[in-house]
Amino acid sequence: MAKDERDILELLKTELDFIERGGYGRSVRTPWKPTSTFRDSLTCVNYALPEKTHPCTECHLIDFVPRAKRNDEVPCHAIPLNASGDTAESLEANQPKLEEALKDWMRKKIAEIEAERNLERSV
Repeated sequence: MAKDERDILELLKTELDFIERGGYGRSVRTPWKPTSTFRDSLTCVNYALPEKTHPCTECHLIDFVPRAKRNDEVPCHAIPLNASGDTAESLEANQPKLEEALKDWMRKKIAEIEAERNLERSV
């Protein structure tokens, strides 16, 4: 299977910046259409494509999805975002709580990846 060639650290940093700037608010062009966490951002391998051209298994986020959820329609919505097991799917009715959980999760993952890379460089 082909894998997204983009750097996961840069993707997460871009996604965090996107959310911090209000990225999942209603679109000016399509205010009637709800936005989808991850799916409607540059992080998604299918971003801006009218149809799901690439399987989600090509996306970096699939590595964070529990194995039992990897065949879901939108598997990235099943990523556990905190110790309570909240996911994008379980929090979608509460946008402020969802965005806070996403930001916290991304900050944690960014720090983990940076620490891992720093350790690899020092070896």
